[in-house]
Amino acid sequence: MTAHDLFILLHLLLFVYWLGGDIGVFYSSKFVLKPELSNEARLTSAKIMLNLDLVPRICMAMTLTVGGVLSELYGVTHPTWQMVGISLLAPFWVTMVVLIHMKEGTPLARILTRIDYWFRWLMVTGLLVSTWYSWSIGRFEGTPWLAYKLMIFAVLVFCGLMIRIFLPPYITGLHKMGSGQQMTDEDNAAMISSMSKARPWVKVIWVGLLLEAILGIVKPYNKIDGDSVLLLEKMVAFFV
Repeated sequence: MTAHDLFILLHLLLFVYWLGGDIGVFYSSKFVLKPELSNEARLTSAKIMLNLDLVPRICMAMTLTVGGVLSELYGVTHPTWQMVGISLLAPFWVTMVVLIHMKEGTPLARILTRIDYWFRWLMVTGLLVSTWYSWSIGRFEGTPWLAYKLMIFAVLVFCGLMIRIFLPPYITGLHKMGSGQQMTDEDNAAMISSMSKARPWVKVIWVGLLLEAILGIVKPYNKIDGDSVLLLEKMVAFFV
C-alpha cells in the first residue's frame, strides 16, 4: 500500500464515520425529546447521543490534515511551514475535542470550549481567505475540485457553529434532567424548539459531506486533454 492509498483510505473512513456518526446522533436525539419517556430513559438516550457525537467531531478535526496531505500528493505543493501547520492541526484539534468531551463540566472543559468556538471561526475565515488567494494565484489550476472541497468544508464548520448557537436550551434541559428535577411542559417545549432550529444545519452538513464525496470521486477539472468538462456532466456520468 502506497502513501497515497493509505491517505485515500483514511479520507474515506473519516467520511464514513463522520456521516454515519452524525446520523446516529440525529436519530438518538429524538428520544431525548420525548416527554412520555422517563427521565432515566431520556438520559440514557442523551448519553448515547453525546458519546456517539465524539466520533464525527474527531473525524472533522482530522479531515483537513488528511486532505492537506492528499492535496500535496495530487500536486498542490505547500511550503514547509504550511505542511508543518497542516500536520499539527489534527493532533491539536483532536486533543482539544477529546478533552472537552472527557472533562465535561469542569473549568478546563469550559475554557477549552470557548477556545474551540473561536478557533472554529478562525478556521472558517482562514479557509475561505486562503482558498480565494490560492485560486487567484493559480495554485488550483488543474485541480479546482480541491478548492470546492475546501470551501464546502468551511461551510460544514460554520454549520457546526450554528448548531452550537441554537443548542443551549436543549443542553439546559439535559442538565435539569440529570439533576433529578421534574421537567415542565415549558422545559420540554424549549428543548424541542432548540433542536428544531439546529436540525436544518445538521442536514446541510449531510448534503455538504455528500458533495465532498462526489467531488473527491469525480475530480472535475477545468480542462482534460484540451477539452472543457463541466462538473454536471461528470456527476451525471458518475451516477449513470
